[in-house]
Amino acid sequence: MTPAVDSVAVPPRGHRVRQTIEQLRERILGGEWPVGGRIPTEPQLVAALGVGRNTVREAVRALVHAGVLECRQGSGTYVVSTDELAPVVARRLTDDRMAEVIEVRRAFEVEAARLAALRRTPADLAALDGALATREAAWRSGRVDEFVEADAALHTVVVAAAHNAMLAELYASVGAALRSTVAQAMGGTLAPERYVDHGRLVEAIRAGDPQRAAIEAGAFLEGPSRA
Repeated sequence: MTPAVDSVAVPPRGHRVRQTIEQLRERILGGEWPVGGRIPTEPQLVAALGVGRNTVREAVRALVHAGVLECRQGSGTYVVSTDELAPVVARRLTDDRMAEVIEVRRAFEVEAARLAALRRTPADLAALDGALATREAAWRSGRVDEFVEADAALHTVVVAAAHNAMLAELYASVGAALRSTVAQAMGGTLAPERYVDHGRLVEAIRAGDPQRAAIEAGAFLEGPSRA
């Protein structure tokens, strides 16, 4: 028997909005609406999600406030990030907070290196070797922007080798901050005295030595190079 309308449980408005936010997030994270792309119009979302116009409006507004979406007058609403933490970190990234960024990097990268030494797989080691080679080539190129990206990529591979999904997600949120600290440390040129060998970190992970890997990772964040 089909239940009477009055007997159907209708979630409170706040709950409906939260559910709608999650549905929007899932579509963004799933790649249905990529970064830089425009999401469907409000009437289209109402039809697709089966909720009211006001619920859609509030959910979209929440994701705009979180820095995931951006409303452009006369154009529509666009995906600008898949990560709600990244815009928050970016807004807090100023020269006078670089010391805090370094401390956060140390907390993430030292533990990631320790875990990577314990959990790395043959595929991880191959990825580390490739990322290290790319970093070395970028240094030889003399291009600061290319080196900054290659250095960040190597550290990201180390974090991935830790096989801790939450750590990887949090680390991705500070990606822009990580690149800023490296670029600032380089000072606009790849001077020989600023070069830091990351081969020892990779070898410590390969050797399965968590203590040495943690020490190597922490050492990069001391002194002027911080790369």
